[in-house]
Amino acid sequence: MAFHDLNPQAPVHVLIIPRRHFSTLNDLTVEEGPLLGRIWTRIPAIAQALGIGAEGYRVVVNCLAPAGQSVFHVHFHLLGGRPMGWPPG
Repeated sequence: MAFHDLNPQAPVHVLIIPRRHFSTLNDLTVEEGPLLGRIWTRIPAIAQALGIGAEGYRVVVNCLAPAGQSVFHVHFHLLGGRPMGWPPG
């Protein structure tokens, strides 16, 4: 699933969420490789559809509260529409 974040941190901020539940990245196993591969290969198409594929975008995944995870279901943040600074945190 993919939908716009209710609290966007960039002009384009979409959440990409697998339907299968995993609380954190630490819960993933090698068996989830095909699922994760499908997600990662869909991200460029989503970015293109949102008009940020050519200008660049960032994908963020947080793991555990100290790293910024506030929703305990693995999800990917697709951010774009403005320059991204570094370091991010």
